[in-house]
Amino acid sequence: MNTPKTTSNPVHAGIDISRDMLDVSLAGQPAQRFCTDTAGIARLVRELGKLPGSVHVICEASGGYERPLLEALWAAGIAVSLVNASRVRSFARAQGHLAKTDKIDAVVLREFGERLHPEAVAAPSAQRRRLTALVQRREQLVSLVSMEAQRLDQSQDKIVRKLAQQLIKQLNQQVQQLDELIAQLIEDDDDLRGQSERLQQVKGVGKVTAATLLAELPELGSLSRNAAGALAGVAPYNRDSGQHQGRRTIRGGRIKVRRVLYMAATVAARFNPVLKAFYQRLVAAGKPKKVALTAVMRKLIVVLNQLLKNPDFSLA
Repeated sequence: MNTPKTTSNPVHAGIDISRDMLDVSLAGQPAQRFCTDTAGIARLVRELGKLPGSVHVICEASGGYERPLLEALWAAGIAVSLVNASRVRSFARAQGHLAKTDKIDAVVLREFGERLHPEAVAAPSAQRRRLTALVQRREQLVSLVSMEAQRLDQSQDKIVRKLAQQLIKQLNQQVQQLDELIAQLIEDDDDLRGQSERLQQVKGVGKVTAATLLAELPELGSLSRNAAGALAGVAPYNRDSGQHQGRRTIRGGRIKVRRVLYMAATVAARFNPVLKAFYQRLVAAGKPKKVALTAVMRKLIVVLNQLLKNPDFSLA
């Protein structure tokens, strides 16, 4: 992965991304709009390239609509940060921006970058980008299988049931095909294969979990303990005020990572000697099982991060 270099005082550009338009805010300039087609993105990149000094683009994930822009910015060597939408909205309210339009959002994103200086997102390799696409498609199909299975259970009509069964069979075949494509992609890439094998050394982490972590959390192996837990959405946050100590809660993070971590932690709490003992110790101390399992999830992501960061690290 290559991260574009920025100077200490880059020009920040806030870009609000929708399906058809890109609203761009630069300090001291009126808002501009560009189409999201190839020509529009190319024109935007050219305009950013004309600015003096380095440029740092600030935007949010937009359900995949951001991908063409990111690819173009990375190709041009322009730094870009994908920031958390809830953080930006809280920042907007703190700045007094109560209204919400595409142009206002672009301004807020620029101001967020100017004041908080979020880190740039490294450009992933072509193999990792393809892995992400395959893993995301697999998750979509698995979700469709689950929904169709529920509809099948609720249906009484023979023809409808037959059609639903055929569709479920076809979807499962595609899931299997994607499993093979993902396995082959990882096998053909030395870095991905080594990381996947390292992750699977931890009992409870299988091929699907490893592939999902590599696709959805590419920063794994370069994070601090706290950052790993926060990005996975399993870091506990305090809710204390005066003498009152509220319950610690988890929130935010990457939902797809948290989902596979939950499944892996459920297995690890039963069969991984170290994490099983950790889980049982928490339960014996009076922690609710759900809280104990969340703690296992956090410990698991911290361990996996260390496994990729330090070749000599061992869970045992």
